[in-house]
Amino acid sequence: MKLISHFTNFLRDTVNLNQTRIDDLDSSVEAIKKFVRESNWEPRVWKFIEQGSWAHNTIIRPVEGGEFDADLLVIVEPIDGWNPSDYIDSLGRIFISSGRYVDKVQIFDYCITITYAGYRKIDIAPCVRGRLLDGQLEVCNKREDTFERSEPLQYTEWFNTKNTYSGSNTFRKVTRLIKYLRDIEGGFECPSIILTTLIGERINWNDDGSANFVDVPTTLKTIIGRLDDWLQLHQIKPSIYNPHLRSEDFAKDFTQNSYSKFRNTIHQMRSKIDYAYDIEGKYASITAWRDIFGQNFAKGHSIVAIASVNEQLGFDKSEDTFLTDVAKPNADHDSTIVDLVRTYGRWLWKPKFDRPKHMSAPIWARADIVSDRVEVIASWQPSRHSPVSTKIRDFDELSNTGGIWFDVLVNNGASLPPEHRVRYRVTNTGAVAIALKKGRGGFETPQEFSRRWENLEYRGIHLVEAFIIRDRDDKIVGQSMPFHVVIQ
Repeated sequence: MKLISHFTNFLRDTVNLNQTRIDDLDSSVEAIKKFVRESNWEPRVWKFIEQGSWAHNTIIRPVEGGEFDADLLVIVEPIDGWNPSDYIDSLGRIFISSGRYVDKVQIFDYCITITYAGYRKIDIAPCVRGRLLDGQLEVCNKREDTFERSEPLQYTEWFNTKNTYSGSNTFRKVTRLIKYLRDIEGGFECPSIILTTLIGERINWNDDGSANFVDVPTTLKTIIGRLDDWLQLHQIKPSIYNPHLRSEDFAKDFTQNSYSKFRNTIHQMRSKIDYAYDIEGKYASITAWRDIFGQNFAKGHSIVAIASVNEQLGFDKSEDTFLTDVAKPNADHDSTIVDLVRTYGRWLWKPKFDRPKHMSAPIWARADIVSDRVEVIASWQPSRHSPVSTKIRDFDELSNTGGIWFDVLVNNGASLPPEHRVRYRVTNTGAVAIALKKGRGGFETPQEFSRRWENLEYRGIHLVEAFIIRDRDDKIVGQSMPFHVVIQ
C-alpha cells in the first residue's frame, strides 16, 4: 500500500531538517559571509552561492546524532600569480586567526570546513570567476594545485527543472528519502552529488503529469526501479558527469568497490520497495515499509495494532504459525480468520493454508515441463447472465451475493491455446461450508469454453486454481497459483 499520509509524517518528523536547525544554519552562514567580507582576505568577493543539498533543498536530518553539511561557494575575482592552493590556504588562515572560528576550522582539498558543536558543518569553497574566460567558474583543488571547471548554478537549475516534472514536489522529497536510506542502510556509501545526479537522470520532460510521479511512494518506486535497471546494465563503474559540464566527472574518486556495493544495495532495495508498495493490508504494509525505513516509519501508530494481531492470532513467535483454533488443517476455519485477513492484510494467510487436507490431487500425469505462467482472472456479476461485470483481484472482499466468472490466461495474457483444455480445482474453506459438506476440493469443468461460473455463498477464504491439460497425451502442462476469494 502507498500509505501516503504516513510518508508525509515520516518526512516531516524524521527525514526533513527541522526548522530550528535551518534557522541556526541561516544564522551561521550570514555570520560567515559578514566575517569574510570584513576580513583582510586579499581576493575580492563577488558573491556567495549556496551549493549541493542546501541549494537543492534536500538536506536531511542527521541520523543518530550525526552532522549535516551545507556547502557555500565564495565567488572571487582572480589574483595574478596565485595558484589554487593559495586561495584555500589564505582563506584557512583568515579563519584560524579569528578567536571565533579558530577551534572550529579545518582545511581540506577543496574547502574550509567550520564545524559547530558536532551537529552541523559548513563547507566554504573558494571559486574563481573569469580567470580564463569571462564568467567562467573554477573551483580550487589544493591537493593537485589545479583549477577545475564547475557549473554549480546550472546544476541547481537542472535539479529544479527535474523537480518540476513531478507533482507536489515529490521528486525532491524522494531524493531526501533515498539519502536517508543511504545514511541508515550502512551497506553502501555514495556521495550526495553522485546520488542526486543518478536520481535526477531517471526523470525526464515526458514524465510531467505522469501517474508514475503522482505521489511520494509511487515516485520512490518509479525512481528506484529505473535506477536499478540502469545500474544493472553497468557492472563496471561508469563516469557520472555534471549534466551541464561533461568534463566534470563526479565519480572520478568513487571506487569500483563502493560502486558495486551501491549497485547491489539498490537492487535489493528495489525488491523491498516493490513488495511494500504492492502488499495489501494496512498493517502488513506498515511492517514492510518499516523493514526499509526502520521503526520511525509510522511510529506510534502500528506498534499496538501489530502486537494486537499477534495476540489475537495466538502467534507462536518461534514457529511463526497460527494456533489451531484459528486456522484448522482441515480448513474448518473459524470466521475470525476472515476478519483478520480483511483487517490486517493477506500477509496473515500462509502458503500452507492453500493445501487443506480435503483438496483432491490431480488425476492427470504431469508433463516433463509444467509452466507456471498460468493466471486465473475473475469478474463478479450479480447473476450468471447479467450484463453488469466487475473485475476482481486476488483476496478482494466480496459479499455472499451474485457469483464469479473465472477464466484463464497463459504467457502473460494469452488465451487458452488450441488442443488444450482447462480444469479448475475449486476448494471451499470455512466452518459453514465444511459443516454442510460443501467443502469441496475437486476439479470442475468450464461451462463456456475456458470460463467457469461459481456462486458466492459461504463465508470463508476459498481457492480456485487452473490446470492446463494437453489433449494429445492428457498431461498437465501448466498450473496457476491459487486465486483467493474472500467472502464476508
